[in-house]
Amino acid sequence: MNTQPLVTLVPWTMIAQFLNLMIQLFLIKKFLFKPVNDILEKRRQLTDQAIREAREAKEEADGLKTQYESGIAKAREEAARIMQDAQREAQGRADDLVHEAQAKAAGIKAQAEADIAQERKKAINEVKNEIGGLAMDIAGKVVEKEIDEADHKRLIDDFIKNVGEAS
Repeated sequence: MNTQPLVTLVPWTMIAQFLNLMIQLFLIKKFLFKPVNDILEKRRQLTDQAIREAREAKEEADGLKTQYESGIAKAREEAARIMQDAQREAQGRADDLVHEAQAKAAGIKAQAEADIAQERKKAINEVKNEIGGLAMDIAGKVVEKEIDEADHKRLIDDFIKNVGEAS
């Protein structure tokens, strides 16, 4: 019986398989690896661009945050200044009102003192006129009759009594 060897190397088959492998590698490289590498390169570029945009957005957000914080600080300072101005203005108005009230009170007091002085002068003049009238009455009575000591004392008491009633 003839046995065939299990492993035999046929040179033409080996060359054909080697050429077949080379052709498959060329076709895979041309039609598979190149498009896959192009797709991977595009994805890498897109991710790089996304990372770059994210960094730019973060930097912009940080800038906006800084501006916002400085704006808030300025607004707080402005609010504090406005409050201080309002308090100063209110204090000034209160001081003005107090001074105005004091001036009015001083004017009313001066007017009242002037009225009192005028009423006092008027009362003194009335008393003087009454005293003068009483003196004239006494003088007229003295002239009309002779006065003895008791009448004289009685006239003086009447005069004092009339002066007391007049004041």
